[in-house]
Amino acid sequence: MNLVELTDIRKVYTIGTVTIEALAGVSFEISEHEFVAIMGPSGSGKSTLMNILGCLDTPTSGTYILRDHDVSRLRSNELASIRNQDIGFVFQSYNLLPQLSALENVILPCTYSEERKMSGKEVKARALQLLERVGLEHRVNNRPVEMSGGEQQRVAIARALMMNPPIILADEPTGNLNSQGAHEILSIMKELHRDGKTIIYVTHDDTIGAQAERVIRIQDGRVVADETQAERVIRIQDAGEPAGKVN
Repeated sequence: MNLVELTDIRKVYTIGTVTIEALAGVSFEISEHEFVAIMGPSGSGKSTLMNILGCLDTPTSGTYILRDHDVSRLRSNELASIRNQDIGFVFQSYNLLPQLSALENVILPCTYSEERKMSGKEVKARALQLLERVGLEHRVNNRPVEMSGGEQQRVAIARALMMNPPIILADEPTGNLNSQGAHEILSIMKELHRDGKTIIYVTHDDTIGAQAERVIRIQDGRVVADETQAERVIRIQDAGEPAGKVN
């Protein structure tokens, strides 16, 4: 079953007399439970694509079907509801509220939700469970300034899971971390994928892309490559390249 279907997505920005086509007809599908890396250099259009996938922006033209609903032309309040219920965001800069504790940051999506599915006691219990899952049961009452970058990102992952969305959309989540912190975050992402989440991982890092089941490469606003890990291995073998080499 496809969770995401993009058809001929275009995004055009006009700045004064200058027109910039950030996306020039992007089409692809992402199925349930896939781990997909969206890759491309700076200026390729991948950030614009991420904003559209995350319902943070709408396309100039084209169709975006998310969970069988056409979200291409929804109003801002409708998009906000989808962001809250269907997509868990993990950003490079964590986006935690500095005045709140780890627990309070994780609870935030429930505060913004119009659908009250859990009691206050249940909300707190779930948040504590998620913090324990990411190894931060000892940091429940700490504020972001009192935690390392890796710990802050793990709080952000717990927050992304709070509403139990089917999709985790990660934008360079290891970009500000050292190698150990990056390894921990990637391990959590792979664990979430094994548990059934669909992971959409936006990155420019080939070593991260190599961990995904599938890589979609964007350049100049277009999809220039889309291959699974198995297809990549066959291509490398056919080309006679070393097995460990990443393109």
